[in-house]
Amino acid sequence: MKVIFIQDVKGSGKKGETKNVADGYARNMLLPKGLAVEATPENLNLLKGQQASAQHKIDVDKANANEARAKLHEKTVTIKAKAGTGGRLFGSVTAAQVAQAVTEQYGVKVDKKKVTLNSEIKAFGTFSAEIRLYSGISATVTVEVTEA
Repeated sequence: MKVIFIQDVKGSGKKGETKNVADGYARNMLLPKGLAVEATPENLNLLKGQQASAQHKIDVDKANANEARAKLHEKTVTIKAKAGTGGRLFGSVTAAQVAQAVTEQYGVKVDKKKVTLNSEIKAFGTFSAEIRLYSGISATVTVEVTEA
């Protein structure tokens, strides 16, 4: 019997996969537990639609990431910070502050977890940071820390 897997089944198939399995295995195990559905023409059509939708979402996300990369790559982000004597900052400039500054200055929403600082920023000056926008797509920005 030909079935479409709804969930991953160890040793049988992965989600979204269409496979021929033994009739008894399909009727007694896969179908009653909701792990698979019978591969009827309408179910196959539905599966194709879902796969096309998922691919479209990936394409849109990649296009958005490339657009954001074009806006950000090799740009300078200015962050104002307070410092004590000797030019040392109170605390340090974090990835969250860099992400917030990028959002404010360039209008590109960036998650703080996607920002990688090359070194800790504990003094005034110019530093480098990498922003991962999508798998394989990243932008390098210069972080300039000035006195508030």
